[in-house]
Amino acid sequence: MALFMKPTRLLAPALGLLALLAGGCASFYKDWDRARASQKRSIDVEGLWQGTWRSEASGHHDLLQCIITRRDTEIYDARFHAKYHTVFTFNYTVPLTVQTTNGVSRFQGAANLGWLAGGMYHYDGSASATNFTSTYTSKYDHGVFEMTRP
Repeated sequence: MALFMKPTRLLAPALGLLALLAGGCASFYKDWDRARASQKRSIDVEGLWQGTWRSEASGHHDLLQCIITRRDTEIYDARFHAKYHTVFTFNYTVPLTVQTTNGVSRFQGAANLGWLAGGMYHYDGSASATNFTSTYTSKYDHGVFEMTRP
C-alpha cells in the first residue's frame, strides 16, 4: 500500500509547480494585453518586445516576450516570458540599469533564476526604438536575446 502512495506524494508538488507556472503565464498575458492597449511610441527601452532567445551552449531556442517598465531614472524592470521546447514557459524579472544616448539604450542587469534554471544570469545589451539585443551568461549557459516591437 505504501508503494502506491509515493507517486501521490510526488504528484501534489508537481501539480503545485504546474499551477504556479500556469498562473504566471496568465498574469503575464493579462499585463501584456493591458500594456499593448495603452502603449505609446517609445524611443527608449520601455515597452513591449517580442522575438527569440537562443542558447549558444546547447543550441536550444524558442519564443521570448518582454514587458519593460521604468522603475526610476536609470533602473527598469524587464519582465521576461520565455518558452522552452514550445511546451514549458518561464516568467522572471531582471532589473536593468539603463543609460540612453542618441536614441540607443545600453543596459546591464543580473538575476538569480534559481538552481533549477541555472542560478545567476547576467545580461548586457542595447535597444533602439525598434530593436533589442542582449547577451546572457550563467554558470552553465550563454546566449542571445533578439527582439523587436510588436
